Amino acid sequence: MKPEKFFLELEEITEQLGYKVRKERGSFRGGFCVVSGTRLVMINKNHPPDVQAGFLARFLKDQQLDDIFMKPATRRELENKWAEFELSERKNADLFTTEDD
Repeated sequence: MKPEKFFLELEEITEQLGYKVRKERGSFRGGFCVVSGTRLVMINKNHPPDVQAGFLARFLKDQQLDDIFMKPATRRELENKWAEFELSERKNADLFTTEDD
């Protein structure tokens, strides 16, 4: 799945969870917050689509998605992305582990 399409699919899922996705320019990575009762996920418009999709995938990893419909191809892509995150986190953890641990 192309990163642009994957981002659009994840954006739709995020909105089903009750968040508004905003793409803005600036010197920030992205994040989520509540402003005047509106739940927002901020995406940096300057980042390439694969980075934007990765940010939403990381955000969705911590959300309850059992009752959210998503296309099978999107679910597969999301699960693959989560597996990449898991592998990356393990590699980073190994960098800080010594033989004495």
